[in-house]
Amino acid sequence: MAKDVLGEAGLHLKELNKLCELDPEVMQQTTELKEECKDFVRKIGQVQKIVGGLIELVDQLAKEAENEKMKAIGSRNLLKSIAKQREAQQQQVQALIAEKQQLERYRAEYEALCKVEAEQNEFIDQFIFQK
Repeated sequence: MAKDVLGEAGLHLKELNKLCELDPEVMQQTTELKEECKDFVRKIGQVQKIVGGLIELVDQLAKEAENEKMKAIGSRNLLKSIAKQREAQQQQVQALIAEKQQLERYRAEYEALCKVEAEQNEFIDQFIFQK
């Protein structure tokens, strides 16, 4: 009977006969919701930790990728400079070959001219002795 009178007034008795304004069923649902919220907040915290770890990992991988990219660019530039050096060396070698070939032609021509000079000197000497 006392419970009915209190119920009509919007008051309810809790365990140990404590007076409460909320219906026990609503109080239980509120407590369950509170526990679910705590669990949800805990899970959100775990998700944030996991996401934070993933972000750190992705940042680290991005730095490593950038370092590798710079190494690759450096290697490519080195290869280009080596190719240019080889091309310059090849042109120098070709110029030296052309100079050597020209020198060989000049030497052969010089030897031929020396031979002609010797023949002409011999002819002149014979001509002078005949007179």
